Amino acid sequence: MTTVIVTGLLMLVGLVGIVVPVLPGLLLVWLATALWAFDHPNHWAWAVFGLCGVVYVAGVVTQYLVPGRRLKDAGVKTTTLFLAVVLAVVGFFVIPVVGAPVGFVLGVFLVELGRKRDRRVAWRSTVHAVKAVMTSIGIELLAGFVIVALWVAGVWRLGIVS
Repeated sequence: MTTVIVTGLLMLVGLVGIVVPVLPGLLLVWLATALWAFDHPNHWAWAVFGLCGVVYVAGVVTQYLVPGRRLKDAGVKTTTLFLAVVLAVVGFFVIPVVGAPVGFVLGVFLVELGRKRDRRVAWRSTVHAVKAVMTSIGIELLAGFVIVALWVAGVWRLGIVS
């Protein structure tokens, strides 16, 4: 029962870490299934862990491919995103709680304004970048929920509560 509770709590922390990007949330959710599988060495537990690994990899790949494609189609350059992330990191330390998102948005806007010299175009690029980040978080969260659901199904299937 203790491992199931600890695994569930780690998964909850991981899901929160996806929305509030302080921890590698999806990785934590997946590794929690490893803890559970190690404690219950059964072929079904390892099958659940393996299936969750497939969902993890698919989630990580998809969370970068889909938003990246949309940003490329919108004309937002990779260098813009890189500089925006740098400003987001600075913002994280300068403004508590909301500094990272503010820094990211401000970074995209300022870089695009410098590149295109038009506030409207820069703002459109910023909106595309914010939508891409939200899409990425949504994909990661969906993958996290699927992993949790698979784990719950595995716990239920095996009748493991100890």
